[in-house]
Amino acid sequence: MPLATTADLVASARAAGRGVAAFNVITLEHAEGIVAGAERAGASVILQISENAVKFHGGHLRPVAAAAVEVARAAGVDVSVHLDHVEDVTLLHESAAAGLSSVMFDASHLDYAENVAATRAAAEWGHANGLFVEAELGKVGGKDGAHAPGVRTDPAEAAEFVAATGVDALAVAVGSSHAMVERTAALDLDLIAALVTALPVPLVLHGSSGVADDNLRAAVNAGMTKVNIGTILNVAFTGAVRDVLDGDAKVVDPRKYLRPARDEVAAVAARLASVVSGMPR
Repeated sequence: MPLATTADLVASARAAGRGVAAFNVITLEHAEGIVAGAERAGASVILQISENAVKFHGGHLRPVAAAAVEVARAAGVDVSVHLDHVEDVTLLHESAAAGLSSVMFDASHLDYAENVAATRAAAEWGHANGLFVEAELGKVGGKDGAHAPGVRTDPAEAAEFVAATGVDALAVAVGSSHAMVERTAALDLDLIAALVTALPVPLVLHGSSGVADDNLRAAVNAGMTKVNIGTILNVAFTGAVRDVLDGDAKVVDPRKYLRPARDEVAAVAARLASVVSGMPR
């Protein structure tokens, strides 16, 4: 299918009262597994490449972006490619030429006024280059204190931030945290509903790996649109690799452990894409 845009996928999901799952890509096997799972679920998805993933690939966006874009183009469902948690403005400015249709610019580590100024500049550049721009107000937990447990987004401040920056979507703090390996986070559904009422743009949930399926469904029903998922894929991927290598110390062919790892990513992606999109598997 033709490469989809994040703007179209998010708009369609929001209009239908559904969510769209955005899965983190680190390796080619991640991208292939995610798309295989999306096809199994019959759901559109977003492939996300984070700034940290780019650093893992030697600081070069184009090779990993090109791989994700080609996997998306070959998919049997609509798939877009997104650059996530970008703090480096130089990397931001590489995104459009790399074939991506959206970016999450992350200035949440700055104080409010600096965040507004940096995000507004990123949004103006992104819109001039045809990109859908997501941002984050304040902190949401996990990594180095960002997204800290207990932090919550204030609807009035969020509305002010969106108006001041012109962003197309906002990541909000409603109870989730990045990098959780146990699904114990409890989302504030009343706050999600209040944010939906207060904001003219779709909401984005980060740290969704730590949220149980029923709570994810409830969050989408409350108005959450884009749902970011990463760590739970890596738990499945690494578990499959570990099982193969622990079972046979003589295995040296990477295909012997990357194939089951990719299959496990596909299984998790299929389930969560169905949960978020509201489509039964």
